[in-house]
Amino acid sequence: MKTLTILRHAKSGWDVQVERDFDRPINARGRRGAEIIGQYVKRQAMPVDRIIASPAVRVTETLDLFQPAANLDRIEPHWDRRIYLASAATLIDVIRDMGRESTDLLISGHNPGLEDLVLMLVPEGEGGALRAEVEEKLPTSALVRLELDIADWHDLDVDMARIAAFVRPRDLDPALAPAMDDD
Repeated sequence: MKTLTILRHAKSGWDVQVERDFDRPINARGRRGAEIIGQYVKRQAMPVDRIIASPAVRVTETLDLFQPAANLDRIEPHWDRRIYLASAATLIDVIRDMGRESTDLLISGHNPGLEDLVLMLVPEGEGGALRAEVEEKLPTSALVRLELDIADWHDLDVDMARIAAFVRPRDLDPALAPAMDDD
C-alpha cells in the first residue's frame, strides 16, 4: 500500500508586486496556515518519505514552514517544474515517475490541478463527505491524504484511492477562516 499526501501551497501575498506569478510569495496568514498544517502532520505521525513540489516561490515558502513544523525537514524536496500550474493528468504522470522509490509520497503545488487530482483518484462513490468537501474547494494550505492499494507508483490510475484525511487550516484554528480559503 502507498499513501499520497497532497498539500496545496499557502495563501499568496497578492499585495506584493511581482513580475511573474511564479515569484508570488505567501502572506502572513499563509505562513500561519503552512505551520499549523505541519503541526497537524506531526501530531498525527503521518509518514512521508519523499516530497515532490513545484519550484514556485509560494510552494517553496510553504514547505520552508511546513516541513520543520511537521518534523520533515530532513527530507530534501525534489523540485519539478512540471507541477507548476499542472493539470491533474500531468500530476499523475509526475507521480508515476516515482516508481517504487517512495511509499509515503507528498506532492505540493497549485490549484486547480491538485483539487482535480483528488477528484480523479477518488471514485465518486468513495470518500463520502470528505470527497464532497474537496469538490467544493481545496483551499490554500489544505492537506489531503490518500491511500492506494498499489506497490509501484507506475500503477497509479484514476478511481483507485481512498481519502484517509482532509484538513484545512480553519479546521485547526478557526481564526484562520474564511480568508484562508482564497488563493
